[in-house]
Amino acid sequence: MSEKKGWFSKITSGLKKSTDKLSHGIGAIFTKKKLDNETLSDLEDLLITCDIGVEVTGKILASLKKTRFGEDVTDQEIKEFLASDIVKIMEPYEQEIHIESGITNVIPIIGVNGSGKTTTISKLAQLWRDQGLTLSLVAGDTFRAAAVSQLKIWGDRLGIEVVSGEENADTAALAFEALQNAQKKHVDILLIDTAGRLHNRADLMAELDKTQRALQKLDPAAPHQCIMILDATTGQNLYAQVETFKKYINVSGFIMTKLDGTAKGGVLIGLVDHFKLPVFAIGVGEKAEDLKMFNANEFAATLLGLASDDGTS
Repeated sequence: MSEKKGWFSKITSGLKKSTDKLSHGIGAIFTKKKLDNETLSDLEDLLITCDIGVEVTGKILASLKKTRFGEDVTDQEIKEFLASDIVKIMEPYEQEIHIESGITNVIPIIGVNGSGKTTTISKLAQLWRDQGLTLSLVAGDTFRAAAVSQLKIWGDRLGIEVVSGEENADTAALAFEALQNAQKKHVDILLIDTAGRLHNRADLMAELDKTQRALQKLDPAAPHQCIMILDATTGQNLYAQVETFKKYINVSGFIMTKLDGTAKGGVLIGLVDHFKLPVFAIGVGEKAEDLKMFNANEFAATLLGLASDDGTS
């Protein structure tokens, strides 16, 4: 099996719940029907229940109404129209994580409890290591011994240094020390695992700002990227999470995890449209190869059940 077909199989399987709900729903609405107010209302309900969001749903339906209202339409035509509009929304935010040469790129990984931060760090570390870059990992979740142990296991497997401190150690001080050492060794990337925190806990959120200020004492441009991990199963609550994190730290973009466990994959469309932030990658499983750099065309075609067996629409 080719690499492209192998990934397509993974993303198709991973998005199956979201695809089934959206694709089957469209098929049920547009069976030999005109595009009228009734079908538009049904489609609106479907898109919102698929977690695409009220704001972006309104934009897509306004565009559809303008071009096809009153005409006979098939479910295939509706799927193709929606996929095209989704690509228009998301393609400008399809972006790789920029790694600058000649410096230690400081990249905190942030998100709420259980979103998949530590697992995602291991996947990114393997990806960059395989590209010949040097890394150091920081076990910044000092409140949770299991998180430190998990990161150390991944570090051992990948042959990558893991910097850790005592339990409940000051994360900002640990990150400062780790960056100091990484700069001396000319390490390409410093990946910082942060404590999972509830977005409604101001004290925990303020710690992110403290860590950021500590890093800037060594490099005023740090952090160079700050990646927020989004758990797809959370659905519409992700809006409040992103909004709060953005108040405390400059979020560079998203990686969405757990798309294989939910029918809420459409939430990513509304988040991108609302926050105008890039999607770096999506995760559809536990293995390193289950993290894939985001491609808007692949995502839209798969979500609408339009992709062929080689991943093309």
